Amino acid sequence: MIVLKAAQEKFLGVLQSVAGIVERRHTLPILANVLLRKTGEQVEFTTSDLEVQVRTSVAFEGDAGDFTATVGARKLIDILRALPSTQPVTLTANQNKLTLQGGKSRFTLQTLPADDFPLVQDAPDFGPVFSVPQKTLKSLINQVHFAMAVHDIRYYLNGILFIAEGQRLTLVATDGHRLALAEAVLETEMPKQEVILPRKTVLELQRLLRDEDTPIDIRFAGNQARFGFSGMEFVSKLVEGKFPDYNRVIPKNHQNHVTLGRAPLLACLQRAAILTSEKFKGVRVNIEPGTLRIASSNAEQEEAKEELEIDYEGDTIEIGFNVTYLMDALANMSVEMIKLELQDTNSSALITVPEQAGFKYVVMPMRI
Repeated sequence: MIVLKAAQEKFLGVLQSVAGIVERRHTLPILANVLLRKTGEQVEFTTSDLEVQVRTSVAFEGDAGDFTATVGARKLIDILRALPSTQPVTLTANQNKLTLQGGKSRFTLQTLPADDFPLVQDAPDFGPVFSVPQKTLKSLINQVHFAMAVHDIRYYLNGILFIAEGQRLTLVATDGHRLALAEAVLETEMPKQEVILPRKTVLELQRLLRDEDTPIDIRFAGNQARFGFSGMEFVSKLVEGKFPDYNRVIPKNHQNHVTLGRAPLLACLQRAAILTSEKFKGVRVNIEPGTLRIASSNAEQEEAKEELEIDYEGDTIEIGFNVTYLMDALANMSVEMIKLELQDTNSSALITVPEQAGFKYVVMPMRI
């Protein structure tokens, strides 16, 4: 039976859209596979790692009738990548094997039964659905993802807090040293819902979302989040736990603030970072009327000094920062100007964007 006929580009594109979550090594061998389910012309592709499940359905040419099986996702992708992009390919099923043919190339792959593939069970208690443009959610994730913790024992920090309340969607990420918050307006009024999406889910969403106005439908349940966009269905388990009270972390009423160019500040920090040591990424920031100075040094007694002219009339402050934390925030913005708010040497700094009221980035000082 011919399961599908398609150009290499189309088949590869569909597989790549669902295969991002597939681990090469897994305790369950079948989780290295993609589940194929053919119903008439529609072929449904599903992958899972028990935490996240991605599914999409596409119409392909092929024989009439239904078919279902699982086959190694990465092998299939590697084979397709090795074929010319304009090559028509055919996937044929015969007993418990699948044969992929393109031109004079022919590959026979072993399958595993579809009944053994562990699908994620639907949560029974989904809240109301709400929608935002894909590019809005992608932008929100881009503005906060870098502040997520990585393998922190406080597991609730290894992800992003999503809050839908009223007509506002808020995303918050923190690793305990810095915190990023971004907001967008919703078209519909929502009852308050708070969930923590795991890090892997966040990065996969970031990869799949497009910079376009087509909507993404979002629903939250007690232990699950569901996203529908561009013909795809994306289901994820949630991180259990209580996210820190981020409102207490965001500084209020800092006395000293300066608005300056994002790109020049980022360039100064990148140059100063060259002479920081691998373990100690500290830079000293001196701010005084008219001037911002950045200095770094290392164990070899090498040092870098940078200076920016600024429009500032506040107090003279010297404060230390982990330079990576500042660069991460600035590199993930696309705005021209940022606002830096400071209180004193020992207080967190607040970075905001004049034309984006919904963005806040808090970074703790470090002793240098």
